[in-house]
Amino acid sequence: MMDFTAIDFETATERSNSACSVAIVEVRDGKIAQSYSTLIRPPRLEFSPFNIQIHGITPEMVEHERGFAGIWPELRPFLENRIVLAHNAPFDMGVLKSSLLANHIEPPSFLQCCTVRISRKAWPDLPNHKLNTVSDFLHVDFRHHDALEDARACAAIPLAAAKLVGADSVEELAKALRVSIRPFDCTPKYPRKFDTPRI
Repeated sequence: MMDFTAIDFETATERSNSACSVAIVEVRDGKIAQSYSTLIRPPRLEFSPFNIQIHGITPEMVEHERGFAGIWPELRPFLENRIVLAHNAPFDMGVLKSSLLANHIEPPSFLQCCTVRISRKAWPDLPNHKLNTVSDFLHVDFRHHDALEDARACAAIPLAAAKLVGADSVEELAKALRVSIRPFDCTPKYPRKFDTPRI
């Protein structure tokens, strides 16, 4: 069955741990079962004008919202033991990883896959494989850089690709298109001193 979670983050600055919005779309048996979205107060309430221009979220909109640690108990159940897809997964998984590490939160266990890679293999002749380009091709109407709208558009890609290749699950789809599904890795890039093995 096509069971998976689609996720999208928006960030306040170029820093990976500056999430200011997150959205989840949960797909079960090929249909959207539920969704979740929330604004997030980023660390120190710092925002880049460039990022504000992209997504329209301002400091005033999030100053009374919870930080990442505050929203985590709601977010985690959508990820734990699921296959989680994102459009340009390295970005979204990087935001999740940085936010977990910055807040000293035990990471969830799940598998991840990238819908950019899925779309490249499924529709190689598109001019590019940005979310708005693929969505236009699939006739998915959405408002780009709104986290919930982006997550819904992301979810539409594996569903359409599965129909194209006759796959009944994300695992079958990934195998048919030769796209990797891998465990989420929350290992710090640089180990702490006390994690360094002694010789």
